[in-house]
Amino acid sequence: MICVSIAESTVSKCLEVLENFDFAEIRLDQMSVEAREVKKIFSLPKKLVATCRPGPKDDQMRKTLLTAAIAAGATFVDIEIDAEAGFREEIIKIAKESKCKVIISYHNHEKTPKRTELKHRVKSCFAAGADIAKIACKVCSPADNARLIGLLDEACPLIVTGMREKGKVSRVIAPLLGSPFTYASLQTGKETAPGQIDINTLRVLLQRIENV
Repeated sequence: MICVSIAESTVSKCLEVLENFDFAEIRLDQMSVEAREVKKIFSLPKKLVATCRPGPKDDQMRKTLLTAAIAAGATFVDIEIDAEAGFREEIIKIAKESKCKVIISYHNHEKTPKRTELKHRVKSCFAAGADIAKIACKVCSPADNARLIGLLDEACPLIVTGMREKGKVSRVIAPLLGSPFTYASLQTGKETAPGQIDINTLRVLLQRIENV
């Protein structure tokens, strides 16, 4: 299953893009959006992931936008494992009460750690309240891809994603080996993460592999 990651700058552009997709991640951190406008997006009868990464918006605004998305009907909310504990726990509590599934994500933009550390990170995500854990790491070698893909032998809902050019292979293989879904960009040039493949190319690659 492919989740297209959308980071359009305005609500109107986001809604226009969503006309063509039933499953998408909405990158609220990249949008010029107010809480009252979030309902227009997340009340749509679609499978949507609410994500608001740290950086452009402060934690108070992030919490406001994420809770508005949950209240409006988000299917998933994505929270970073290294987010401030009180912030993370409050979002998780609200999500659980609203029957919104929680993705807790670990990102490493420097490297792919050793397997023991990766397994520890997975356990930490579930201990914190994840329904699905997400592990995204910079890939520098085939061995890095192998370590990420190897995590899928765990009996738990787990998304693994290799970042950068060498990590693309994991984005194609992971959903075929048990990852609940993989992320794609709208098109080349609209990636929301390094190494993301555009949705049309990814669809073709997955179809070719499935037909072998």
